[in-house]
Amino acid sequence: MSSKNYGYMHLVGGDVKVKDDDLRKQFYDILNEGLHGICFSPYVKGQKPGDKITEEQIRERLEIIRPYTKWIRTFSCTEGNELIPKIAKEMGLKTLVGAWIGKEKEKNDIEVENTIKIAKEGYVDILAIGNEVMLRGDVTEDELIEYINRAKAELPNIEVGYVDAYYEFEEKPRIADACDVILSNCYPFWEGCAREYALPYMKDMYARAKKAGKGKKVIITETGWPNIGSNTWGAIPSRENAMKYFIDTYTWAKEDNIEIFYFSTFDEDWKVADEGDVGAYWGIWNTYGEFKY
Repeated sequence: MSSKNYGYMHLVGGDVKVKDDDLRKQFYDILNEGLHGICFSPYVKGQKPGDKITEEQIRERLEIIRPYTKWIRTFSCTEGNELIPKIAKEMGLKTLVGAWIGKEKEKNDIEVENTIKIAKEGYVDILAIGNEVMLRGDVTEDELIEYINRAKAELPNIEVGYVDAYYEFEEKPRIADACDVILSNCYPFWEGCAREYALPYMKDMYARAKKAGKGKKVIITETGWPNIGSNTWGAIPSRENAMKYFIDTYTWAKEDNIEIFYFSTFDEDWKVADEGDVGAYWGIWNTYGEFKY
């Protein structure tokens, strides 16, 4: 463990210790006041997408975060994830529920049908059909719009949108037009922006998503900063940068009434395969459900 990633536990300078304590207090004050939303993953250490999620672990994970958020966002409605919205509602949480759209049409159809069913049962506040599908290139633009329109036709009283990087809505205006709400992922970190300039950078991302939405509501469905891992150009993972980014993000959200789902609840080891070493350290809590800061 390096001192740059574990803050006060390894620091001996009094001034630095005070600085870290002050950041931790600001961080916890914001968290304790309550976030708008958090991206929720129920996976425990050793699990990954494809593994069956149990009701017990969903309840255990939700109990940890429920005092700190009004909403949760989910990513899938299969493999046990379809149980999350009902349990969240029992706990008094609002839900942005996702259908995972990938390369396999049969699985996509099951995801969409499950989300529609769950929504009709009253467990969905906002429905997201797909997450970063265009970014990955898993289906065509026409296919994605067809999935969105299918859900909208079945659920006229629920806002239906699609989640992707802010610029995808600029580049694919037909998708923006199909959505009731623009669900935009904004990550200064992944675009190599230094933490000191990350907030104005994110504000510009948000403004571009709003312009692409032509007046539709925009929700930032993911943003965050890792505390450990390799740099992305000028974006440096560290304990201090993660705390400062969180504080900056929610200071802005409060001032300008921006709805944000922070990424993420828990560290997830499985993400290393797709994102490198940094992928495992985006959580507010670690893989064991312990508060990191």
